[in-house]
Amino acid sequence: MKRKARRKDHRSRGQRIRGTLFAVGFFLLIILYWLAAFYGTEWLYTYIDKRPSEVIVQLINCISGMFLWGVTMTFLGRFFRSEQMKFFKTMIAAIQSMSRGDFNVSVDNNPHNGPFVELVDSINNMAVELGQLEKMRQEFISNVSHEIQSPLTSISGFSRALQNETITLEERKHYLEIIEAESTRLSKLSDNLLKLSSLESQHHPFEPKSYRLDKQIRNHILACEPQWIEKNIEMDIELEPVTLSGDEDLLSQVWTNLIHNAVKFTPVGGTIGVHVESTRKEAIIRISNNGANISEEDLPHIFERFYKADKSRNRAYGGNGLGLSIVKKIIDMHAGTVSVESKPGKKTTFIVRLSLLDS
Repeated sequence: MKRKARRKDHRSRGQRIRGTLFAVGFFLLIILYWLAAFYGTEWLYTYIDKRPSEVIVQLINCISGMFLWGVTMTFLGRFFRSEQMKFFKTMIAAIQSMSRGDFNVSVDNNPHNGPFVELVDSINNMAVELGQLEKMRQEFISNVSHEIQSPLTSISGFSRALQNETITLEERKHYLEIIEAESTRLSKLSDNLLKLSSLESQHHPFEPKSYRLDKQIRNHILACEPQWIEKNIEMDIELEPVTLSGDEDLLSQVWTNLIHNAVKFTPVGGTIGVHVESTRKEAIIRISNNGANISEEDLPHIFERFYKADKSRNRAYGGNGLGLSIVKKIIDMHAGTVSVESKPGKKTTFIVRLSLLDS
């Protein structure tokens, strides 16, 4: 951002300098034409040995200077008009390419383009951003197709296996359990895709109200009690009373995703920490677990759609890589931040910060 501002200041300074030089050149050119007209007519008067009155002399000098100026401007105008037409045709070609879906275009920017410099920059930036959006769209379609195809293949394969009358009752029950699990996975994928699509639209309801955050998180911890008791997980809970203004239903989805993830990836007999504290400006929520850490190269991508730090582990637990994207989007809607800390030998901690200034 600072680099862009410096570039803009430099460009503005360059335009002012060029404007000043143009004005000086314009003034010098007028003087040059007047001198050419003056000395040219003086030579002519000497050559014909006849000089008209001073008023006629001055009038002839003015007309001669204006004529020379007009001829010069005509040639320059044709030259610059030709260059401008090439410039406009280049911009039109770039826009037409983008309209056809080809975003790998760039218009050469020249400081002499004057007021069109920013227009060219805007076209180039638009091409880059649209190219990135197209790449994201293609990746999104590819990821959705992959996530849908995998359970469908399993369902299809085990459905065919069930048609075999020689399989035992135990095998039949096992195949049916797999089909049910894969169907549930498809249902969760569809539900998360709809949620994410709704959140990213401009029409998703956002209804903030004042409520007790600590009570909400405590209820979510109690709601998944069977899961953490089954894995003999120790819960380290410190919930400072905090009242904030937010969309209670949306934030409920955040705590559901983060707490379920913590339970999912915490080993048997492990520990989960849920801490809520506040300052005068913000509420800070930390949800940690002592499961396998997230590698350093995966941390910057952890909130991207369909990104899985450990694909085999996520597939084993039925994840589809959308839960944390939903978390990030909801926290962004609340003008908050969410981050993750994870180092070898230490806990993995998700940190959510929400403003209390409007509470």
